[in-house]
Amino acid sequence: MTQNQESRGVLVLVALTSLFAFLYYFHRNQILLYGDAEGHINIARRVFDSRSPGPLQLGTVWLPLPHLLLMPFLISDWAWRTAVGGSIPSMIAYGFSAIGIFRLVRASSSKKFAAWFAVLILAGNPSLIYLQVTAMTEPVYLALFVWAVLYLAEFAEAVSAADWPAARRSLSWCGLVLAGCTMTRYDGWIAMAVAALAVLVIAFRARNAPDAASLQKPVLRFLLVCATGPVLWLAYNTAVYRNPLEFANGPYSAKAIEHRIVQASHPGTDDPWLAELYFVRAAEMNLASSTGAAKLWLLLAALGTLLILRRPNSWPLLLLWIPLPFYALSIAYSGVPVFVPDWWPFGVYNLRYGLQLLPAVAVFSAVALDSALSVITSKPARLSLAFAASGLWFWGAILASKMPASYLEAVHNMQGRVALQERLAIELQRLPPNSSILMALRDFPGAPQRAGVHLRRLINENDQRLWIQPHDEEGLWVRALTNPRQYTDYAVGFAGDPVDAAATQHHLLPISSLEVAGQPRATIYRTR
Repeated sequence: MTQNQESRGVLVLVALTSLFAFLYYFHRNQILLYGDAEGHINIARRVFDSRSPGPLQLGTVWLPLPHLLLMPFLISDWAWRTAVGGSIPSMIAYGFSAIGIFRLVRASSSKKFAAWFAVLILAGNPSLIYLQVTAMTEPVYLALFVWAVLYLAEFAEAVSAADWPAARRSLSWCGLVLAGCTMTRYDGWIAMAVAALAVLVIAFRARNAPDAASLQKPVLRFLLVCATGPVLWLAYNTAVYRNPLEFANGPYSAKAIEHRIVQASHPGTDDPWLAELYFVRAAEMNLASSTGAAKLWLLLAALGTLLILRRPNSWPLLLLWIPLPFYALSIAYSGVPVFVPDWWPFGVYNLRYGLQLLPAVAVFSAVALDSALSVITSKPARLSLAFAASGLWFWGAILASKMPASYLEAVHNMQGRVALQERLAIELQRLPPNSSILMALRDFPGAPQRAGVHLRRLINENDQRLWIQPHDEEGLWVRALTNPRQYTDYAVGFAGDPVDAAATQHHLLPISSLEVAGQPRATIYRTR
């Protein structure tokens, strides 16, 4: 069986898993539990459905590629309202992740079973299975990251074999995929930098080989393509927000959000070692519901990492461990908290970040299994080991499927918020269909989405930037807050937000009020 046929078999298995999971969670109305998923969907939608449509509606902080991928699937009002359009890119990415993992292991493994075992670990992870039916960015990034490492490994192998056409081809694809990584999540920035360094090392070591000079221009193009994402994003923030680092220190940055939500410093602040422990604990919760089983997976992956060092040209696979330093530094210095339920402060926040270690665990656990199968000469012993490894995975998957970590995080943080937005959506549907509404979308973008209220009917905080109306020093949002009766028919305020304050100041007539435990009171006002 050729590698393409094997990859098609992987794709069929993963596609069925993805579709079944989607139908299960969609039937339970649980694909829109994450507030970030609502945000991603509505950022993509407002590029063509808002008071001032266009690419400048992509906002800041969140990188733009996931929103650009979402846009074609959100043109349909039904796909937008139900969030089905938000699931499609994640589900496609899930399939590509599995194929990439299969090819990574298959290329260096003498046993086909090891490659399938890696697919089981990654694609059979209940936490990833839930996340891939949502509009979150993690599934898309994981796919790009896995393929970037795959192309880098193929480049190293081709250079070692002096196969320069294959080396140039792999390098070109690696650069494009890394550029995609840098425009999907900030994890990709450090991944790109490390991969670029690895390419330079490989090219330098091969400099004396015959025809190695043919790599010089491809390597230069690779570096330029890799740098495209960060350069464009810095330029975009400079042009739109007058601050190239708006995504890092602006009002919607991770640090600013932490200051608004978390009173005390989160665990790991200014302490990379403690931050690393919290990240690894989050990874364990995503790997298995049992701490012992999770530590066993990490131990197996560590063993596989040591074994990979003995294989020539396999060291690029070590890039799969990049999330370890990245998240340690992010938690310590960038205002990115990770809370786990069994450690202080006993919360559930950003648990899904632990999934970034899943490709490393899948690949290196499979490498360890492959090495064990290779040294065992007895066929019954090999079958027993393969059966035991499959049983370990199956046992862990069954236990974790009862409450996947990513699902636990979504339910824990969003139940009250979802309930408020669903009730508010019912009230919004009762308003006249052509009426205009003043409403802040930062915290509750899912209400108009669920109601099917087009964003072009709303005046919100995204209508305040100078680039929308260059000669308007205040912006539509500020003018509407100053005089809501002139610009809108209705206003939706949440206790403590600017719209609620404006409604109180101008003595607007409340026509409906909603209260949900743990959430700010929502009030609909008539402005005229």
